Amino acid sequence: MLAWVRQQALSGYERLLRWELSGMPDHVAVIQDGNRRYARNKGEGATEGHRAGAETTEAMLNWCDELGVQELTLYTFSTENFDRPVNQREALFDLIEEKLYEFADADRVHEGEVKIRAIGETQDLPGRVRTAIQYAEGRTRDYDELQLNIALAYGGRAELLGAARDVARDVVYDDLDPDEIDAETVEERLYEGPSRDVDLILRTGGAERTSNFLPWHANGNEAAVFFCTPYWPEFRKVDFLRAIRTYESREESWRTARAKRALALVRAMGSAELDEARSVLSRFRDALPSEDREAVTEAVDDGDVNPAD
Repeated sequence: MLAWVRQQALSGYERLLRWELSGMPDHVAVIQDGNRRYARNKGEGATEGHRAGAETTEAMLNWCDELGVQELTLYTFSTENFDRPVNQREALFDLIEEKLYEFADADRVHEGEVKIRAIGETQDLPGRVRTAIQYAEGRTRDYDELQLNIALAYGGRAELLGAARDVARDVVYDDLDPDEIDAETVEERLYEGPSRDVDLILRTGGAERTSNFLPWHANGNEAAVFFCTPYWPEFRKVDFLRAIRTYESREESWRTARAKRALALVRAMGSAELDEARSVLSRFRDALPSEDREAVTEAVDDGDVNPAD
């Protein structure tokens, strides 16, 4: 009876959270932490923990599809994982290989048109895993409804260092003018995979750090971050909705702060030089408190700014 009551309460809370949300992040990145600790608490081996985590990964894919998230990146195997004992590494490679084939052949992946991509130093993985990657990418290459990036042999520093080396090499061989180096120059040399900046990073397992995950796509975009205590196999849909609520709150705070700064500029200067500030106000006026909106309207009208700019 008690379990039933708890389930009903959880379902009600989940519905409430879903009702409260008015927007979704386009790109969610997940650090799936806690598989081994989950297994240890259950008196099981690490392999069982990773298999339990794989079930949560499948559920996460369903939640993203249901909620309209367009891109999901999973931190599945880091470069540091190569330092684990051989038996643990091989068990992980077995599971990754198995799941890549399984996902590539799953009806829901093809019905939902999910594109699977692997990012990282994949050349360092065993041949059998690389073959599974090629199979999964090939089977889903033409899909574009939801992109699933699987970070394998991934390290944020390695990604940035690789891009820096490529830029330096092109400069040395006169294939690139140093004066022409910009953000796009670097982005072109990052791992092929993520198609948009990260909006939300979430990490399970209680640790409060992002472990250098997608530093260019996440830190450069000032992504929202959500840390939670459940181990990855214990992560539930309600936890995901709470993470999205954190993202939405951060977005609202960012819009409000930017609108207030622009309003202060317009009030202080009021010159033609502030067309950009007025444009910001026109886009974000709804993020301001109601008492400021009338002043925003006056500032926008005085600047002859179209609210649709």
